[in-house]
Amino acid sequence: MFQLGKTIVSDDLLEKDFVCNLTACKGVCCVAGEAGAPLEQKELDILDREYEKIKPYLRPEGIASIEEQGTWIERENGELETPLVDGAECAYTTFKEDGTALCGIEAAYRDGATSFYKPISCHLYPVRIQEYTDFKAVNYHKWQICDDACTLGKELGVPVYKFLKESLIRKFGIAWYEELEEIAQNFSSKE
Repeated sequence: MFQLGKTIVSDDLLEKDFVCNLTACKGVCCVAGEAGAPLEQKELDILDREYEKIKPYLRPEGIASIEEQGTWIERENGELETPLVDGAECAYTTFKEDGTALCGIEAAYRDGATSFYKPISCHLYPVRIQEYTDFKAVNYHKWQICDDACTLGKELGVPVYKFLKESLIRKFGIAWYEELEEIAQNFSSKE
């Protein structure tokens, strides 16, 4: 691990390879698990405000879940996240004819209907951020459903931090990312 500004970053971002392989996994990360996508406090108002713009991109099941539970939920442990459809997929998930899961929020964004791309936790995956009082921990999350992404990343030689350039800049800013690139260059020259 190394410190970068007010973040503690796992070496895995530099050492592990990753490129989403949607044709192989079919977007199962939007379906698997027992919880919705983690949300930041500032994203709650965005979802409330932008919901009517996103709604036309959602499935009837997702709309029903959102209208029953709200655009976001708070779990018993205080975690904020997207609601689920019948305890399964994220309520904002849509499906292609071949069963591939996609994000309805992202579809609305790509069409220019909303300025909200998608929750930052989704954009950053496989990186997870843990907030502490004085710093943020930036960790790589290994999940078996992403084995194909790890394989493709290794074949293409793309480390996690390069794959996530856009989302890391969105979260931490360009100066933070440029410093991360510099650390990565020094890191690889030591090997």
